[in-house]
Amino acid sequence: MNSPGSQPVTAWIGEFTLLAALWGSSFLFMRLGASEFGPLPTAGLRVALATLFLWPIMLRQGHWPAFRQHWRPIMFAGVINSAIPFALFSWAVLHIATGLSSILNATVPLFGALVAWVWLGDRINRLRWAGLALGFVGVALLAWRAPAGTGFKTDSAEWAIGACLLASCFYGVSASFARRHLTGIPALATATGSQLGAALGLALPTLWLWPAQMPGARAWGAVVAMAVLCTGIAYILYFRLIASAGPSRALAVTFIAPVFAVLYGAVFLGERITPWMVGCALVIVCGTLLSTGLIRTLRPGRGVPEQP
Repeated sequence: MNSPGSQPVTAWIGEFTLLAALWGSSFLFMRLGASEFGPLPTAGLRVALATLFLWPIMLRQGHWPAFRQHWRPIMFAGVINSAIPFALFSWAVLHIATGLSSILNATVPLFGALVAWVWLGDRINRLRWAGLALGFVGVALLAWRAPAGTGFKTDSAEWAIGACLLASCFYGVSASFARRHLTGIPALATATGSQLGAALGLALPTLWLWPAQMPGARAWGAVVAMAVLCTGIAYILYFRLIASAGPSRALAVTFIAPVFAVLYGAVFLGERITPWMVGCALVIVCGTLLSTGLIRTLRPGRGVPEQP
């Protein structure tokens, strides 16, 4: 059996690109859905439909016993890894460009490294500290000037940027939570159960804030696409990618997805792509590569380490 990362690039590059395209499209679909459903119902429907999609797959793969044994931490993980971040991003994309929100989402590994240092005691050397500093400088520069060039009201944009960063922070917290409490549980059981936990967490807000007028076919199609393509199928692709390309290369999807998100926003929503956004995005990506150790990991002549 091939170990993670031992397969040639041609064996996984197609799934890598598809996953980046799917995750990049989620910001477009969030905008289309939230504009009619509202942020909380959009997030609630997304995780509920994703649960319906993933549940029979989990049962068919025989992972029900694992979920039943560990259902408490799995479902709690869904609240902090899906329910809260999805709701925050669904609100944010109504106030800033979807491309900008996707660039801010690329800070997840920065928060992940910082939370792991505080919570799990992960060692951060000088190079990684420099990467963290560089990444957050990129975020500060992006927040300073980018919103003014995207056609959105600056007062709303500032709060929306904060919501994106808070969502990214929750992703970082959930990653450390998973390392502490979900290690050894089948990935499909975790993915399915976490979506169920998120759906239950958002059930009351979704019903309470359900729009008085039934949303149109475009909004429904966007939410279904988010649930099936960007959540259900994307989870399956992500776990396959970890197995075939290794965890470090799988993590690099985070840096490619904003390229697709910016492109979708420009083509379908007429969003502006400013040189300032592109420059800040490059700073954030460089800082993230340093802070996560990916530059050292992917340096020629070094293999991609397997997860412990």
